[in-house]
Amino acid sequence: MQQNDLNGLDLVVPDDLAGQRLDRALASVTGLSRTRIQEAIKGGSAQVDGKPARASQILEAGQRVTMAWEATMVASSLAGEAPAADAIPLPILYEDDSLLVVDKPAGMVTHPAPGHSSGTLVNALLAHAPELAGVGDRARPGIVHRLDKDTSGLLVVAKDPATHAALAQQMKDRAMVKRYLALVEGAMPTAEGVIDAPIGRDPRQRLRMGLLSVASGGREARTRFRTLEEHGGRSLLEVQLETGRTHQIRVHLAAVHHPVVGDPVYGRAQRPLPPRQFLHAAHLEFRHPTTGEWLTFDAPLPDDLAAFLATWRAGSAQ
Repeated sequence: MQQNDLNGLDLVVPDDLAGQRLDRALASVTGLSRTRIQEAIKGGSAQVDGKPARASQILEAGQRVTMAWEATMVASSLAGEAPAADAIPLPILYEDDSLLVVDKPAGMVTHPAPGHSSGTLVNALLAHAPELAGVGDRARPGIVHRLDKDTSGLLVVAKDPATHAALAQQMKDRAMVKRYLALVEGAMPTAEGVIDAPIGRDPRQRLRMGLLSVASGGREARTRFRTLEEHGGRSLLEVQLETGRTHQIRVHLAAVHHPVVGDPVYGRAQRPLPPRQFLHAAHLEFRHPTTGEWLTFDAPLPDDLAAFLATWRAGSAQ
């Protein structure tokens, strides 16, 4: 079993990698150079069965290897060719000469990363709008903000450098409104509130983010929540981001002991579980950089989460 996302690699060693050195195996799986892998292992990015790893360590079938993608690793893996266009169907809710808004499906990575050189949202966007190439980061053309692989919902994409800069500034100024629907474990202590706690990479488990003081490398993070429904030991929340840290909603809700239902990293192994983490970017608002018009978009729950929600409601009504 191998899981790659923009945060890192989680690999259960298969038979064909058993007996190989760790650095050689990771190079073959990720596409990164062996030298870069060795540097990452030396820097503490890799673990084998939860313990610090050595580059020369010989792997055994069934062991669990995790490695966090540091920014330099991502840049190294993408330093060659620009992302390629890939004609993948893409739900586009709005498009004009300056930007487009998409409803990203669950299971799709936002942009290329180690182990994910194709099949991403960026690859699909380049097939649809080739003019995106070179807008913003070369490896992430047009991308203003991103969603986790298993989070569905709304993203705005810039088609030109001026639009990209203006949208990025709106995010920095917290003028862009992003609201999510999240089903969480338990009942929130208040009907609405704010979770204000800095977030950084967990120094003990490098694939995870966690609450970390600013002095220790954490970055300011604020999440607003409002309870929409509560029964059966779970709550449906509307969550609004004021900042955009990696895994922010998931980390903040888990930190207050109400993790997102179905979250494989920060959640609880309780049943019944949805087919994926119950988190959907349902609402997006921003000012159009060219026209000045205030744009508002809504994306209904995808079929998988809608079906699970209906079952939850029906069970709670019995």
